[in-house]
Formats: sequence, C-alpha cells, structure tokens
Amino acid sequence: MSAAMTKPVLWSFRRCPYAMRARLAVAASGVAVELREILLRDKPAAFIAASSKATVPVLCNPDGTVIDESRDIMFWALGQNDPDNWLACWQSDKAAVEAFLDRLDGPFKTHLDRYKYASRYAGEGDTDHRSAGAAFLDEVNDKLSAQPALSGAELGLMDFASLPFIRQFRIADVDWFDAQPWPHLHAWLDGFLTSDRFASIMTKYTPWKEGESGIAFGG
Repeated sequence: MSAAMTKPVLWSFRRCPYAMRARLAVAASGVAVELREILLRDKPAAFIAASSKATVPVLCNPDGTVIDESRDIMFWALGQNDPDNWLACWQSDKAAVEAFLDRLDGPFKTHLDRYKYASRYAGEGDTDHRSAGAAFLDEVNDKLSAQPALSGAELGLMDFASLPFIRQFRIADVDWFDAQPWPHLHAWLDGFLTSDRFASIMTKYTPWKEGESGIAFGG
C-alpha cells in the first residue's frame, strides 16, 4: 500500500456475507477505515496485490500488515473498541464460540453454497444440502427459543457473524424458508434485516478505481 496511507483500507463487496460481517464489526467498533468497494468480476490490480487470496474482505493497515479473513477483521476491529460488548460471549466461553463459528464457516457454508448455487455443483442434490443446512438452523432456532440472541442476552459476535449467511440461505428460496417452523429464528433475522444497523452497511457505492479515494467508513 502507499506510504501516504493514513487509515486502514477495507476492500469489500456489498453483497458478500463475509464482507458484510466485517463491515458490521468495523461500524460497531467505530474504527475509521477507507472502504473500497470492488466488483468481483473486475478486481483491481491493487486489490489482487494486497492479498494473494484475492477474495473480500481484505483489510490493509498503514503499517503494511494485511488481514484477509473476515473473522479476523471482526476481532481486529472489536479488539480496538467494543462499545456494544459483542465480544462478551467470546470472553465468557471461547471454546463454544469458536466451535459455533467453525461449524458456521465450515459445514453450514458448504451446504449453503451447494444449495444456493446448485448449478455450479453438478451431481450434487441441492435438496440434500438444504436439509443439512436446515438441521443447523433448527439448532439456531432452538437456541433462540431459550435466550434473546445467539450470543446471550444481547446481540453480539455470534449473531453478527452468522446473520449475513443465514440471510443468504433464506434468499435461495424465500417462500420455503419463511414456511419453516422457526419462529424465533424468523423474528431474529427479521429484526436484523429491518434494522438501521443493517441498512447502514448496505449502502451502494460506486466501485473504486485506481487513483481515487475510498469511502470514509466507521469512525
């Protein structure tokens, strides 16, 4: 990155759930970054140079360090400032939170991809993957029946790390999803989708171009 860079740069794509949860954490923390929106079909050379993975989100610090995992970006932001105590669940039971996030980012995301984008995975049954993903969501609904949020009494890390992905699962077949017997999950997801917090991280920006300044975000 340029030596003149004074704020961290967050490379993002509006609809990517990984980028969504990174933006949620950065916005919640109040840490100021320069947001650079990209198109995945037309990735800027500067973005590709920033991380060999070339997948959003990527956060580049002025000191040259790069963070290219969304969970790590969440912890980076909240580790600097956590006014809403998103990390309380993590501080209370790190093993349980880690296990949940591993299942979310691993098996559940695999089933989500093969269900939502079934045409990309020839020979795999999308309904089988829907059923497997639904089993995970059964557990989410059960947990939400016993407490207001996955993170406990208040929304926190576990909620905002998972809500963008569960939103995607719903988008794959809205009518089917909304007909499922998940009253607590439906209320939880709807509360997020209609929130000012969600609206604030879904603003549409013109894709960044070389030589331009990014969008002031967070702060």
